[in-house]
Amino acid sequence: MNIKIAIADDNNFLIRAIQEKLSFFEDLHVKLTASNGVELLEKLEINHNVDLILMDIEMPVMGGVEATAAVKAKYPHVKIIMLTVFDNDENIFNSIKAGADGYLLKEVNPNDLHQGILETLNGGAAMNPSIALKTLKLLRNPVDFGSRSEVADVKLSTREIEVLEQLAKGLNYHNIAENLFLSPGTVRKHIENIYTKLQVHNKLEAVQKAKRSNLI
Repeated sequence: MNIKIAIADDNNFLIRAIQEKLSFFEDLHVKLTASNGVELLEKLEINHNVDLILMDIEMPVMGGVEATAAVKAKYPHVKIIMLTVFDNDENIFNSIKAGADGYLLKEVNPNDLHQGILETLNGGAAMNPSIALKTLKLLRNPVDFGSRSEVADVKLSTREIEVLEQLAKGLNYHNIAENLFLSPGTVRKHIENIYTKLQVHNKLEAVQKAKRSNLI
């Protein structure tokens, strides 16, 4: 058995530490390493013949959650285990939503890491007990978690809130422009800003998130 592994981490010392843990097992071979999500995607473009990626979360340029979503969209057969120092709720929640197949802490011992890789490739999910427990709690209580993280730091201007309220009524750009005495171009710009600030991609998501966060 020849399992091909990729490692994405911006810390060279930690990459070497992971490689050392994997070196105990003859069935595991590190095919490529990358220091951020963009570099990982570029290397996979050249050769995506890997079975599993060990993915850090906090990386510059493109972090692990975004990279996971991108890899899964393009190479759905590739398994991904998040390997991180942090087991905070938001990271776990976002990683799983992005399509991660497992979530282990970097201090994991070589045997548990090997076992986690084998489990994941066999259709299971590698998770250490504390993360499994947190995941269960998140599943039981997703709304509270979502609203907690979303309310933080979202600052919309009065005008943006007015535009959002109009959007929530189902009005189109031209109606909103007429009602608020703005040009359609200005309304479009406000909506782009709202999407960016709320980290959403469409009208429905924007309205739902704003309501959950008590912005409208």
